[in-house]
Amino acid sequence: MADSYDEECDYLFKAVLIGDSAVGKSNLLSRFAKDEFRLDSKPTIGVEFAYRNVKIGDKVIKAQIWDTAGQERFRAITSSYYRGALGALLVYDITRRTTFQNVKKWMHELREFGNLEMVIVLVGNKSDLSESRQVSEEEGKKIAEMEGLFFMETSALRNLNVEEAFLRMINKIHETTMSQKCLDVNMKESNVVGAGKEIITIDEVTATKHSNNCCYR
Repeated sequence: MADSYDEECDYLFKAVLIGDSAVGKSNLLSRFAKDEFRLDSKPTIGVEFAYRNVKIGDKVIKAQIWDTAGQERFRAITSSYYRGALGALLVYDITRRTTFQNVKKWMHELREFGNLEMVIVLVGNKSDLSESRQVSEEEGKKIAEMEGLFFMETSALRNLNVEEAFLRMINKIHETTMSQKCLDVNMKESNVVGAGKEIITIDEVTATKHSNNCCYR
């Protein structure tokens, strides 16, 4: 299921996973990108990312998902990675009420550092632990409605609604960008990370196919 960075695609969409530490962000990404779940998953250090190709109509979208650390000591590191992101999954743990209470803090950070038109899906993770639930589904829906977010409860362990949450975000990003006017391709920006790979951080870009069509932002 996982796709390599070099695999051909039409567009590259960058999105981020945010939320408190240990809410299951890394396992949500691992489940979506590789259909894997690790019981021994360790806290993310700084920022990690993974890719998956998604076909929408006749276009192939490469979703580049950044998994950001939830620990406070990494906030200065991860805030810069909001740049260029078109979407976000804001994750809390339904069995830990404090992670839900911190949703507003994460929303504040998104609005401070992120694109104001970013597509945001609020995700209540670990829905398989219903006997330990501290946050009702209705509470999640209510805050999502108040903040203008999409909402979904998921279980990375049981693979419940994981695909749906990511695809809802990706499809909405595609819908939004396709409805906007073309912008000068010179507005794009890029960063170099990892083993010298160029990561394009514009909202939408023709990633590996060279075309004369303009890009959307």
